[in-house]
Amino acid sequence: MNSDNDLQIAGDILEVPHLLQPPREHPATVAEFAGLARAVAADRSQWAHLVRYDATTRWYHRLRTGPGYEVWLLSWVPGQGSGPHGHGRSSGVLTVLEGALTERTERATRTLAAGSQRVFAPGYAHEVVNDTLEPAVSLHIYYPGLTEMPMHTAGAPHCEALTPPRPVTA
Repeated sequence: MNSDNDLQIAGDILEVPHLLQPPREHPATVAEFAGLARAVAADRSQWAHLVRYDATTRWYHRLRTGPGYEVWLLSWVPGQGSGPHGHGRSSGVLTVLEGALTERTERATRTLAAGSQRVFAPGYAHEVVNDTLEPAVSLHIYYPGLTEMPMHTAGAPHCEALTPPRPVTA
């Protein structure tokens, strides 16, 4: 019988700092981006004071940027919608912060209540609408940052270049 255990053979992993990966400053995986969205959602002090509602156009504010990604805050008054669209080469995480939104795709229609998240890859097309009688707020993370938003009409997509809006200052 061998009396050596794994700790005796390999040593204590915590005593070998060069083998440990340093914590990342910015998200790099889908799970980390979804976690970032949940963390921002949970800290209302980061976003609640910035929200504005505009009955004439959808309101949005770039909340932060990181290497290759952007975090956007959007408000939706009743009846406002995005129109059917894609996100070019960007992946994304959509998180509803307040209220409820309806997401429509070719496959399904979903009601997204506060706390709901949708994660999507390039090529994903949807429409987001506030079908309720109350305003809603959502958080959107795009990686890489959103540079185009192909709009879809009657099943045939067409591309429109998206000029990134100038950040709104509080």
